[in-house]
Amino acid sequence: MTDATEPEDDFKPRHVDWRLWRRIAGHLRPYPRYVLTMIGSGLLLAVVEVILPLVTAGIIDEATGPGRFQRIAVLGGVYAGLLACFALLVWRFITAAGLIATSVAYDLRESSFARLQSLPFSYFDVRSTGWLVARVTSDVTKVTGLLPWFLLDLGWGTTMLVGIFTAMMLVDPQLGFAVSIIVPPMAIATWWFKRRMLESSRRIRAANSRITASYNETIAGVRTTRMLAREETAAGEFQEISEDMRAWTVRNALQSAVYLPVVMSMGSIGVGIALWAGGVQVREESGLTLGLLIAFMQYAMLFSQPIQELAQRFVDLQSAQAAAERVQELIEETPAIRDSPEVAARIDATPADPPEGVASDGGRAVVETIRFEDVGHAYVEGERVLDDVSFELSRGTTLALVGATGSGKTTIAGLLARWYEPSEGRILVDGVDYRERGLDWWQSQFGVVQQVPHLFSGTIRDNVGYGRLDADDDEVRAALERVRALEFVDALEGGLDFEVGEGGGNLSQGQRQLVSLARAFLADPQLFIMDEATSSVDAETEATIQNAVEEILRDRIAVVIAHRLSTIRRADLILLLDQGRIVERGSHDELMAAGGRYRDLYLAQFVDEAERRILG
Repeated sequence: MTDATEPEDDFKPRHVDWRLWRRIAGHLRPYPRYVLTMIGSGLLLAVVEVILPLVTAGIIDEATGPGRFQRIAVLGGVYAGLLACFALLVWRFITAAGLIATSVAYDLRESSFARLQSLPFSYFDVRSTGWLVARVTSDVTKVTGLLPWFLLDLGWGTTMLVGIFTAMMLVDPQLGFAVSIIVPPMAIATWWFKRRMLESSRRIRAANSRITASYNETIAGVRTTRMLAREETAAGEFQEISEDMRAWTVRNALQSAVYLPVVMSMGSIGVGIALWAGGVQVREESGLTLGLLIAFMQYAMLFSQPIQELAQRFVDLQSAQAAAERVQELIEETPAIRDSPEVAARIDATPADPPEGVASDGGRAVVETIRFEDVGHAYVEGERVLDDVSFELSRGTTLALVGATGSGKTTIAGLLARWYEPSEGRILVDGVDYRERGLDWWQSQFGVVQQVPHLFSGTIRDNVGYGRLDADDDEVRAALERVRALEFVDALEGGLDFEVGEGGGNLSQGQRQLVSLARAFLADPQLFIMDEATSSVDAETEATIQNAVEEILRDRIAVVIAHRLSTIRRADLILLLDQGRIVERGSHDELMAAGGRYRDLYLAQFVDEAERRILG
């Protein structure tokens, strides 16, 4: 069963990495007006909240003392004005915080997506799609949902604490010190409880992930579970995971239930101190009025608010730190494959509309020859997957790569397109190391047709036009016609406007392949990489696709990864690979005449295909 537990270290609250959060805060620079509005509103709000109890005290003292109506009216007007300011300031900081959160989230997602587009395939080889999606969705949401509120509460909470303490000290220093005694234990208790509630919350989320994974796996494998009579075992495993979540949920609920009464009790102690010591002064008329006593009691209760808010924000900061690290690391990830400074300078010096025959990187625009010189490669150090590979291709040449799974076919294609770079040796383009050419220009010269084609949700027009976004309908139809696909497209409801569905699910495998070929043809690349396009279609569709492929490859350099050897008989050069080495090379006729391993493979496949045709 799936065990989706988190590493143990992830459950414990981390120390706050201020250097990381300063880098995250750097994303606020484009929005100084929003930031200043939010922080300024928070500071003014704290001042208003500190003043309100003093105004209340004045009203009470006037009402219980001289009873001057005019002064009470003035103080009432001040109180009403402060309440209006309070409402306005709350509206301003909420609006500013919302604008900051949404704007920074937009920037982070845009930067993350742009960085993902520039990273080499090796980055995606070791990271799942779900992991990458989470970076630009939940992680960004977590960071941007915290950032503005942390800054706001840091300014508001600090000002509130300082303001309350200052107000109390100005009114009655001795009583102010007495009430302030509750602050340290309240802060310690809040911090202690929040850290443990954070740990239990993380364990609940981890247990919930395990429950979800177990539930999904059980549903997906319900037939296997029943056939093997493992219902009781599966139920026991699920019960164990559920029990773990129940235990941590109860612990979290208990922590929450104890925390609030503890903090409220400490606040009540402050109120009690103010009521006891201040009440004595009021009774003896020794300096403190009834209104100021009530103000002190309000201040004692207000002390807990900024302490709780600040503690919660610091805990949230710890909770979001892992997400912040992942987002920032993605944005700051340096592509392992990129243009050298010299190449970048040459690209900058080349006009946006270069002369005919000149590429965007300042080199030749037409590719005539490609040469692999003693190329070796290892995805992981010490584990070679390609060794001492050399060959040369010229314009109009088709290379077919043959071999068992893991023999190095896909690696050669990936190195050619510079999705990876060779660990050893060189790849020359017209005599120049291809690392001295612009990366974007080089990769834009390729058309790639996969064994299982990928179509995007949208219309046939959208998918074919993806090969060249400025193509009009006539050009799209011409591309479909060249690959023998126009007939079936016109027969569909809506023709070019037919919705292919997610992944092209509304089309057959052969139809998806033909649309993919039309897209590649419309892009008009100089080089083609083709992972056997006919390996999973019927004989009639295979013949249509094969004719389309031959049309596309004409006068281009092409690399075909072959699974069915009957489709590569017309290739100019065939390389038979075994464990990363070339063991045979030549044309189909030359290899058949040589009587080696290629001939044995070809005859074995020929017999197997003949048997399948005979047996239906």
